[in-house]
Amino acid sequence: MKWTGVPPLASLRAFEAAGRNLNYSAAGRELNVSHAAIAQQVKSLENHLDLRLAARSGKGIELTPEGVFLLEHLTRGFEDIADGLSSLSQAEAERPVHVTMTPSFAANWFMPRMQSFRAVHPDIDLTVNPTVDLVDLRKTQCDVAIRFGAADWSGLESRLLLPSHFVIVGVPDLVPDDWQGRPEDFLKLPWLEDLGSDEVGHWMEDQGIEMPSTTHVTRLPGYMMLTALRNGQGVAATARVLIEEDIADGRLVILYETSKASASGYHLVWRPGIQRPAVKDFVRWIRREARDQGEAA
Repeated sequence: MKWTGVPPLASLRAFEAAGRNLNYSAAGRELNVSHAAIAQQVKSLENHLDLRLAARSGKGIELTPEGVFLLEHLTRGFEDIADGLSSLSQAEAERPVHVTMTPSFAANWFMPRMQSFRAVHPDIDLTVNPTVDLVDLRKTQCDVAIRFGAADWSGLESRLLLPSHFVIVGVPDLVPDDWQGRPEDFLKLPWLEDLGSDEVGHWMEDQGIEMPSTTHVTRLPGYMMLTALRNGQGVAATARVLIEEDIADGRLVILYETSKASASGYHLVWRPGIQRPAVKDFVRWIRREARDQGEAA
């Protein structure tokens, strides 16, 4: 029989419950409908198949041989469906929470806090993908992305995690004694840049200055760029939230800071729809960590 000829699922469920319980009222309680609705669905199924499946017997029903045959197959089929759905739900529940973020954010903000997540949720596995590539959340199993920007990701849900803005910083020894902080003065300094981004170029463009081809720029992955920055290898534009401790301790000095009214910052980004419990736990944890940092600051 083709699927187009299969009776409605409602009538099959009603008959299976009635046949298993041998009672329309019990089947109705199981499916949260009236016994009359069950009887009507069974009658509809009999008409569809042109077969007698059940007959009244005292306060219950008695199945015909055809009814016994159909009940056996329906019960086995519904049990297989239930087992499949249960296995699928269990596999989804046990799937690690997959998070993507930039390497610099992973190394400087997330990794020092990851042990806190392990302590609170030892039963939840994490898969962290540190990459500068923009992962398409709608085409992968990635659950959450942490992205820097102004919440303009079309078709996705987002929530601000850590407000921040760009600063240009360097170690104190790298700043000349005659430093005046003019835009053109920055061109005299060695630059470090996060591989895969162009914060320096964008900042210069905003200031109306074209970066000369002779300017020394070293491009490194984000976590390496910040290490080189702290070692005095050059100056760099980076999100302030990643180097707050360095600034507070005087290891890095601010040479330029964008407006604090900027809407930019690190955002949590995810696909629209219902999140599974493990993802909700991760989101609650990381928002609490970000909130605690803001209160400490």
